[in-house]
Amino acid sequence: MLYFANWKIGLIAAVSLLGIWFALPNFSPVPGQTVNLGLDLQGGSHLVFEVDLPGVRSERLDGLSQEANVLFRQQPTIPTAANAVIGEEVVIRVARAEDMDEAYNRLQSLSRPIGDGSMGLTGAASRTVAFSRDNAERTIRMSLTDAALVDIRDRTIAQSIEVIRRRIDASGTTEPTIARQGDERILVQVPGESNPQRIIELVGTTARMTFHLVRADVPVGADGQGRTPPGVMILQQDNLSEPYIAVERRAMVSGENLTYAGSTFQEGRPVVEFRFDTTGAAAFGRVTAQNVGRRFAVVLDDVVISSPVILGPILGGSGVIQGNFTFESAYDLAVLLQAGALPAELTVVEQRSVGPGLGQDSIDSGTIAVVIGFIGVMVFMLVAYSLFGVFSNLALLLNVTLILGALSGLQATLTLPGIAGIILTIGMAVDANVLIYERIREESRNGRSPANAIEKGYSEALSAILDANITTLIAAGVLYMLGAGPVRGFAVTLGIGIITSVFTAFVFSRLLIAMWVKGLKPKKLPI
Repeated sequence: MLYFANWKIGLIAAVSLLGIWFALPNFSPVPGQTVNLGLDLQGGSHLVFEVDLPGVRSERLDGLSQEANVLFRQQPTIPTAANAVIGEEVVIRVARAEDMDEAYNRLQSLSRPIGDGSMGLTGAASRTVAFSRDNAERTIRMSLTDAALVDIRDRTIAQSIEVIRRRIDASGTTEPTIARQGDERILVQVPGESNPQRIIELVGTTARMTFHLVRADVPVGADGQGRTPPGVMILQQDNLSEPYIAVERRAMVSGENLTYAGSTFQEGRPVVEFRFDTTGAAAFGRVTAQNVGRRFAVVLDDVVISSPVILGPILGGSGVIQGNFTFESAYDLAVLLQAGALPAELTVVEQRSVGPGLGQDSIDSGTIAVVIGFIGVMVFMLVAYSLFGVFSNLALLLNVTLILGALSGLQATLTLPGIAGIILTIGMAVDANVLIYERIREESRNGRSPANAIEKGYSEALSAILDANITTLIAAGVLYMLGAGPVRGFAVTLGIGIITSVFTAFVFSRLLIAMWVKGLKPKKLPI
């Protein structure tokens, strides 16, 4: 029968009050989290970046050339007359004809299986490098296979998206949309960001950090020109007393060994503190212990940002970077280092700003649509089902409140398609009540008592409504996993709405009807 244990009533009340509590800050000055508005509602920055995939391919070919040199220096050594990247190939000319077979065999180790080494269309495992040889010219050519180029592209895009996500999330923005667009582009949407240039700088900086010993014995001209011995390079300094400085080409340690970076203050000045992993700490400690009194350069994207003197061995694996930082620049640098380096350079190819005025127009239009749909549904339910329509409308009010409370509590982003999802949810919630009430009406006409008709109506309608809502929930999950941006916004509100609709239609409205039946004990149902 229509019986609810006290603990069930308490649980229903707790869920309802919790949803109202989370939704309340959206309607009153009560402190708490409000619903995050998407780019189409709040305004913000819309950016499209192009990934420098040719640069990544060139770096990979350069790496192959250097790895070949390492292989040829192994005993017995193989002298070469040339080893250079020409176009999209590494061209190696072996000095002696009798070394051709050995050189070719050694280079085979540079070609590795792609992924899990599964078989391709030809029945052979896809590999990274293709080889060709010309014995008459004593040349061996290496090039990246088509499968390797696809793998490099996909990995570079995926890594770039992950780094961008860590950078933007760490900078305090809310629910950015970051997704692949085509083969070589990445879409970035940041709602509510008033300074799109800062996002461009934050995202577009490669952030490759390395630490190098300074070569004070190598003279450097004011224009950065000078004769550099092997193993030395000249780099520009950022806002330091010397415009250029000579450093050892080989890095002491790289940013890949960083486990933490954060901004703080030291003697009233903003600095960036860092900490290395075990490998980086050991290398940093060893080099600083051997070079006390020398300077080392902190290099970010080929620009020296700091060059302090090593006062003593730095054995703890941590330190600070001093420079001409503002609080914001120190914070941004810490975010970049913590997020990691981009695997490729990014170039802005599209930039649009959505003004808050346009967003407000969308909010107004969406609000009007929700209100009109809500009122229309409520009027229909009152006309069609009388008192039961009142119960349905109360459940509908709670349903929308729970959706807003869930969006606020989860800090999900509400977009214009998300508003469409709420409107769709209203219709689905009413559909559930219509099925239940029609079943109750049918059972009442068959001569059942009010309590029995209500109980039978809910139990008979349950399976059909659950089937419909579960299949819709699965579709919402697929949309969320495979979609991006507005599609995800629609999927989120639809998924939340399905759950709240089942709760309000089968639990809350049933409790209201049970209380009415228990209190008034009607002889006939007003339906």
